[in-house]
Parts: sequence; structure tokens; C-alpha cells
Amino acid sequence: MAGPDCVLITGASGFVGRHLVAALRARFPASRLLACSREGVVEGADAIVPLDLEDRDGMARLLLEAAPDAVVHLAAQAAVGASFRDPMATWRVNVDGTLALAEIIRTRLPRTLLVHASSAEIYGLSFRSGLTLDETAALQPANPYAASKAAVDVALGEMALRGLRLVRLRPFSQVGPGQGPDFMTAAFARQIARIEQGLQLPVMQVGALERWRDFMDVRDMCAAYAAVLERAETLPPGVAINVASGTSRRVGDVLQALLQRSRMTITVEPAAHLQRPTDVERVCGDAGLARRLLDWTPVRRWDDTLDELLADWRARVGG
Repeated sequence: MAGPDCVLITGASGFVGRHLVAALRARFPASRLLACSREGVVEGADAIVPLDLEDRDGMARLLLEAAPDAVVHLAAQAAVGASFRDPMATWRVNVDGTLALAEIIRTRLPRTLLVHASSAEIYGLSFRSGLTLDETAALQPANPYAASKAAVDVALGEMALRGLRLVRLRPFSQVGPGQGPDFMTAAFARQIARIEQGLQLPVMQVGALERWRDFMDVRDMCAAYAAVLERAETLPPGVAINVASGTSRRVGDVLQALLQRSRMTITVEPAAHLQRPTDVERVCGDAGLARRLLDWTPVRRWDDTLDELLADWRARVGG
């Protein structure tokens, strides 16, 4: 299937964004890729554009000038910990900014597809059922980040009824090289790398280890975005699609797997400040709809993902 002529990616300089630009460049070599970034060059992009989600007029001018076939909207305040510290800032970016972007597309660029990065966090307390959840599960967000993502997911779904061309992808936990230390697996890898360099005592602070999460490699997630762009004309309007591995891994086992890759003997200590006030024990996603609509399934080996994550942090800390 043919790819789009022009794709605009918000949040392109972030963890997922850099992997997505690389994935789209490989999948659609003739497409023009516009990267929204405040951090300079994004490798693989044709141009950098300064989109600001809190500047509606500037955003409208930029979008009308670019006239992309698709906007992949990754930009967000995505750290759960940060959302507890400043819930209102999280809502301004994740809700107000996203809805402003969507309304410009709906009213001024009606042929443009919006591919929205939602989150499996929106299911929240529904995971307490112990079931593997599909897209019909109730949205019961359990932290400010998740609440903002649930609110905008629902609002965008309503806008699709009024003509917005929309696909909502609901990613489960993404892992891979380039991830920041606000996220659990990257925080583990960073601490190990710092200990190996003598920058930290051989003691790691960790949150709850008796938790099970549905992890996948970020590059598998990017393949799902590419599949959406490839199959956009065949997808139901406004559809929401889980992107998940379908496997729950114990957080403590992920930590042990990283520790086994280290050259050091490291002690693990629980840290109260890394515990969430609300949490669920087990998370697992049903990605059957992604398989049916996108012909998507994760292909990357988990051991390779952990190897590359730790190698990336060793390079960053050592550099």
C-alpha cells in the first residue's frame, strides 16, 4: 500500500518521536517528513517546524502552510511522576493543546488524518479485574497523566463524529534506547550505568517490584504507526486500537535481567518516593484488533531490547 506524501510528527525529538521518524523514513522513503521539535535536528526528517501546542494561531498558520496528509501526534507530558507534581500543566498540554490541534485539523484541513498517541494508562483501575483488556474496557484512570489522556481520547472520539479523520492508538509500556530516566526500565538501566562508572554507590533505589506490566520495544510500536498511515483509507473512522505485546512481565524480573547484565554487585533498596499513590498489580493488553486491522504483531526479542537499553545508558553515562 502507498504511503502519505507528507507527514507531520509532533514530539518528534522525544523518545518515541526519534524512533518513529527513522521508521517512517525506512517505510516511506519518498514521503516528506516534518518534525516538530524545539531541540534542533531530528535525523531522517526533511524539515524542522516549531509547533507550539499552547499557541493556537501559530499552530494554525503552520498546519495550513504544511498541509500534511497526516499528523502523528506524539507531543505530550508523558511522565506519570511529573503529572502528580503538576497536574494542571499536564492537562494544559495533553488536553487543551491536543484539542486545539484537532479542531484546526477538523475545520481547516478536513482531509488530514490525525493519528493520536493515547495510552493504555487510561484503563487504569479496570486492570484490577485481572483480565487482558481490549478496547471495550472501561476507562478508569488512576493518575493525573492517565486522566488527561482518557479525557482527550474521549473528546477526540466525539470529534470524529463531526468529521475529524482520526485513529487513536493506545500503546502499552514502551521500552528501548533513547528513553528518559522518568520511566521505570530506563531508570533501572541508568542507575546500573552510573554505578558501573563509579558515579553512584552500588545501591539502586526502586519502586514496587511486585507488579506485572505489558512491555514492548518502541520500534514495534513505531511499526504500528507506520501501518496506520499505510492503511488509513481502510480503517473505521475514529477507531481506537490497543498496541500491546499481550505478555505481562514482572517488574522485579525485568530488574533482575538488567542486573545480570552488569559487571557489578548491586544492592536494591525500595524507595517510598517511587511508589504511586494509586497503582494496579497486573497490566496486560489484547492487541487482537491491531492484528486484524493493521496486520501488526510485535517482532523484536525482549532480550535484545534490554541489551540495547543498557548499552544506550552506558554510552550516555560514559560520554
